[in-house]
Amino acid sequence: MNKLISNVSPHFHAPRTTRSIMLDVIIALSPAMIASVIFFGLRSLLLIADCVAVAIISEWGFEKLCKKENTVSDLSAVVTGIILALNLPVQIPLWQASLGSVIAIVVVKQLFGGIGQNFANPAATARIILLTAFSGTMTSWATPKAFDMLPDATTGATPLKLMTNGETENMPSYLDMFLGNTGGCIGETCALGLILGGIYLIARRVITWHTPAAFIGTVALMSFFCGKDVLAQVLSGGLMIAAFFMATDYSSTPATRLGKIIFGVGCGLITILIRFWGNFPEGVSFSLLIMNILTPYIEKLTRAKPLVGEVDE
Repeated sequence: MNKLISNVSPHFHAPRTTRSIMLDVIIALSPAMIASVIFFGLRSLLLIADCVAVAIISEWGFEKLCKKENTVSDLSAVVTGIILALNLPVQIPLWQASLGSVIAIVVVKQLFGGIGQNFANPAATARIILLTAFSGTMTSWATPKAFDMLPDATTGATPLKLMTNGETENMPSYLDMFLGNTGGCIGETCALGLILGGIYLIARRVITWHTPAAFIGTVALMSFFCGKDVLAQVLSGGLMIAAFFMATDYSSTPATRLGKIIFGVGCGLITILIRFWGNFPEGVSFSLLIMNILTPYIEKLTRAKPLVGEVDE
């Protein structure tokens, strides 16, 4: 025996590995990736490939440099690259997308200890940094043209931006927003694909329903109370991809059921505050980062306390 591993009980044998979980996530993301190619052309495929390749190289290179065990085979870097790419506009320069992958893997993930140790969602944090550093390219949206394999060079506003500007007459239909035929990041526009992916993850028990339901439900409820278009708010922006694929990250979100609900409600409230009263039309990434920071406190608040009885003398 070369290595003795000692851990406290209880011990459960589970056939599921990190690699199998990440493979399920990749499968769940496939409908959104297919939709991105349909609506934004082949450059979306190039963008995804670029982010994934740089994420893999960054993880391998950092671990090689630090003489750490290589974890590229667990597919977590692939998942981070895909999610980051799906949160970017199709026309962003590839070098900026590559920088985002380096930030997500090296700065947010590896510098904090690697998989399972990052305090924040790597893709969401990288997106915020890119949005702050390159606001011009990060808010330049290509107008999709359904089933055209070449992206339309015409730029247009996203539904959230149109609602913020009061241009409701130019809003796409609910069907277009549901299917993905509207402006936005390449992986956030197709609500149908993201919902199908979310259902797959729940069915496979990779995630639970608590956080997505609390997140989406809070945005819908607050939109209703604020007199906004509920369906448009739910179907627009990065709400769906965040609720199913980013707010359910194991390492940066609560593990308890009550904690998951509190986390989802918090994300929803912050998203609404930024959307309706902030300087950005979208607040999903910021809400995730803020709630990621609060996760240890939510865990402490919702952790089950052992029952200690009195000992008779």
